[in-house]
Amino acid sequence: MLIQTDNMEAKMDSLFTKKEYQDYVKIKSPSTSLLKNIIWAFIVGGIICTIGEALRNLYALMDFNNDTVSNLTSITMIFLGAFLTGINIYDEIGKRAGAGSIVPITGFANSIVSPAMEFKSEGYIMGVGAKMFIIAGPVLVFGIASSVIIGILFYIFR
Repeated sequence: MLIQTDNMEAKMDSLFTKKEYQDYVKIKSPSTSLLKNIIWAFIVGGIICTIGEALRNLYALMDFNNDTVSNLTSITMIFLGAFLTGINIYDEIGKRAGAGSIVPITGFANSIVSPAMEFKSEGYIMGVGAKMFIIAGPVLVFGIASSVIIGILFYIFR
C-alpha cells in the first residue's frame, strides 16, 4: 500500500512506521538507471584521464624530465578542476558523471573549491579559510597521519 504524498507533509510531524517511511522515500526518490550511471562515469572519467595524458605527453615533448612532467600535469589538472568549479561547469559535469568526476585529481580540486565558494559570504577567515577543507580535510589528515606512522614503522623495523 503506497501512501499519498498529500498526507505525508501533514504526517511529517508525527512518527512514521518503518514501512510508511520506506514508501515515502520510494515516492520521493528519483528513479535512476544503474547502467546509464556506470557508462557516464566511465566516459567522463576516461575523458578527464585522457586530457591528463594529453597534457603529460605535451609536457614530455617540451623536454622536461619525468618528475617535472608529472608535477606540471598534476598542477594543470588541479587548476582546471578548480577553474571549472569556479565557473560552475564542474558541478554540471558531476551531476551527469557521478564518481567519474570525483575520482581523478580534478575531483580533489572540486572538493576544496566548492565549500570555499559556498561559504565565501561568511568572510575570508571564518568562511573560506575555515570551510575550504571541510570535505578534503579528513582525506589529507588521515593520509598524512598514515604516511607518518608507516614512515616511523619503516624506520624502526628496517
